[in-house]
Amino acid sequence: MIELPEAVTLAGQLQQSIHGKVVKDVTVGQTPHKFAFFSEPDRYGSLLKGKRIEGAESSGGYVEILVEDDVSILVGDGARLLLHKDISTLPKKHQLLIEFTDGTFISATVQMYAMLYCQKRAEIENKYYLISKAKPSPLTDEFNLTYFKNLITESKPSFSAKAFMATEQRIPGLGNGVLQDILYTAKIHPRAKLSQLSVAQQENLFDSLKNIFKKMTDQGGRDTERDLYDNAGGYQTLISKNTVGSECPACKNLIVKEAYLGGSVYYCPQCQQL
Repeated sequence: MIELPEAVTLAGQLQQSIHGKVVKDVTVGQTPHKFAFFSEPDRYGSLLKGKRIEGAESSGGYVEILVEDDVSILVGDGARLLLHKDISTLPKKHQLLIEFTDGTFISATVQMYAMLYCQKRAEIENKYYLISKAKPSPLTDEFNLTYFKNLITESKPSFSAKAFMATEQRIPGLGNGVLQDILYTAKIHPRAKLSQLSVAQQENLFDSLKNIFKKMTDQGGRDTERDLYDNAGGYQTLISKNTVGSECPACKNLIVKEAYLGGSVYYCPQCQQL
């Protein structure tokens, strides 16, 4: 799933690879997918054909391709974006395909669920995208300890660490994937209640969040995700689907996996005691 480190990586790669290219054609929903969400797919052609790509940027967990005439292609959640240098490498199934006049392509395929919007910027009403644009990124100085503690104060004390950190886009671009290493490094159980966290634990959680986000972003995203060129991210996850059942690096207990709040959590029962 695209979270902040992957969104930053993809946006940077798109900026370098397709900036200035002109859209020749666009195919929407070639392979039907129940959880591929579009804005108004019948308008994609008129909004994109013959238009020049002006760049790409990210906000939270969203990748935004900027097209002339104030049009944006918004990609988020479980979309898989790939650059293709010729038609022979295109996937057999895809939910969005953009062809450029130089013979290259961008494809988007949906794994679990994903948004693949194309709209005039002034028309974008997606709640979580607008939140990601309005709130400070965890990578900025504006996202400081005071701001983080205010987020805790404004949240229900009964919220678990996972509910607080990874729902409702309280922290733009922080989802269930990035969450795991943040909690592990801070030695906090995913089910721990906010009301149970000491001041020191809150500060450890903040430090962990800032450090993990920076490492993941600097290294091109997590090793559980793929970039625009189909390469795994350079950040080696400590706690993830790649490490479940293996020994904890700190205490040698086995890393476990549990279902919780609509997804999986990974943790060390010894280092992250509830």
